[in-house]
Parts: sequence; structure tokens; C-alpha cells
Amino acid sequence: QPMSVEVKHLMKQYGIQLAVNDISFKLNKGEITGFLGPNGAGKSTTMKMITGYLQPDGGTVLVNGMDVQRQPIDVKKSIGYLPESNALYYEMYVSEYLYFVAGIKRLTQKWKHIKNAITLTGLELEKNKKIGQLSKGYKQRVGLAAALINQPDVLILDEPTSGLDPNQIIEIRNVIKQQGTDKTVLFSSHTLQEVNAVCDRAIIIHEGKVVANDTLQNLQHQKNDVATVLISFREKHLSVEQLQFNCVDKVEMLAPGHFKLFTQQEQLVRKNLLAFALQENLNIISLQSEQQSLEEVFRRLTAGS
Repeated sequence: QPMSVEVKHLMKQYGIQLAVNDISFKLNKGEITGFLGPNGAGKSTTMKMITGYLQPDGGTVLVNGMDVQRQPIDVKKSIGYLPESNALYYEMYVSEYLYFVAGIKRLTQKWKHIKNAITLTGLELEKNKKIGQLSKGYKQRVGLAAALINQPDVLILDEPTSGLDPNQIIEIRNVIKQQGTDKTVLFSSHTLQEVNAVCDRAIIIHEGKVVANDTLQNLQHQKNDVATVLISFREKHLSVEQLQFNCVDKVEMLAPGHFKLFTQQEQLVRKNLLAFALQENLNIISLQSEQQSLEEVFRRLTAGS
């Protein structure tokens, strides 16, 4: 079984601007990958090249081992795509529109596929309404149903929850999560909560280049980074100097007895603190380490040029 999606050295230029500048990554089946980056980083352009809607100026995309440029129809058959501007025909009824999409995708047993897509996206109660009458969340579901109708292995979703209210966001997230169990899902977002809630890993791009590609856990625990250790002693008389161990870069007193230590060797610092407390006969009320939030990782990777 080949990689579900393999992007190799992808390039796209608009005039003098390199929108996508030598991007490479792989996406695996049964994994939901968040595609993150500031607006204008090249996310939509990359997605359009993966789905075959845009021709790259360099590099290749393989979907289930097929080259998007050489076998565009076969690739599109195995992909479900929800573009950012989810364009729908407002005058059509939901099931009528899905019938139309099933026709374009040349599906046999259209109604079986339509029923399945309606069930997956929770559109049972809306299927006989005109698309124009639906709320924005339900319009998104119709777009998602259209993307899922051919039961694709690969799902490419461009900002699937932008502009939705919190309840609608949770509903769409749940649909995406269900799909991720047996499909390859790539979805772009510029909100980190989104990626945190749904994804197994994230690819962060900035100015057309990949700046990170890792599991969320690893992104938050990047080892070369400074961790902070918070400690509170019952004793109020301690000074900053007493906690200035070799492995500590900086100590701040937050309040008497409460300190924040910055270090690149978090485990060692914790050990030293415990040893120090034993030796000086001190009572530790609490000792905790703070991870970097995903927001901080994102800011650091995409700050400035």
C-alpha cells in the first residue's frame, strides 16, 4: 500500500512571488493532519495542487501512488475536496444537488451514495430543503457531503469551519474526526484550537515553506526549547540566588516563596529542587512544569521573515 499522499518539492509562482516554495510532506491513512500557517502562507495553493485544480510549476504530487498531473481523473476519483469558498447552488434542493454531484463523479448506484453521504453529515432533516434556506453550518455540511459522496480515501478540506458558530464548529469537527479513522485527511485552518481538537499531527507552513511537520505532542515538547518550572515553598524567606543552579538559565520570584525557573534541562532542575528542599528542610507546596502552548510554537515558527 503506497503512501496515501506524497508531496515532493512542490513549487508555485505567481508573478515574482513564490506562493509555494519547495514543499515536501507525506500523509498517511487513518491520520488527520492539520495544515497550519498565517493567511497567505500557501495553504490553499498547495491544496489546489494536491487535488489537481492547479498545475504546479515544479515538483510532483502522488495520491495512492498515482501522479496528479499524469492521471488527474483517477486521482480526483479517490479524493474528496471541500474548497475554502464552498460554492453551492442555492436554488437546488439538498438531495437534488447531491444527485447532480454524483452524476458529475459518474457514480453508479447514485442514491445509495447520496443516502450514505447524507447520513455521515447529519443532513437527514434538511435533505428536502433548498440549499439557500440552510444555515451556514448546514451549507458546510452539504459541501462536506459532496466531498464524501464518492467514498474517497483522501479528504482535503480547506478551512472547513471558518465562519461557523461554536456549536456548528464542534459538529463539523466531529464529522471530520469520524472520517479520519479510515481515511487520509488534510485540513487547513488558521486557528490552533481547531487543530488541537481534531488532529494527530500538524504541518505548519510559512511564506511557502514547511517550518514544522510533527505530532502535536512533539511540537509542544520541542527539546531545544526553554521549559519553565514553577515551584512554591511554604517558607517565604528564600531568595532567587538560592535557586540559581547550574542548569537554570533564569529565576524569577513571582511572590515570596513562589518562583519561576527557566531551563533547557527540566528533569535535572526538578531533581535539584527536590534535593535542595530535603537538604534545607523546606516544604514544597507545588512543583509543576509548563509546556509551551501550541500558540507559542506557532508564533515562534511564523514570526517575522
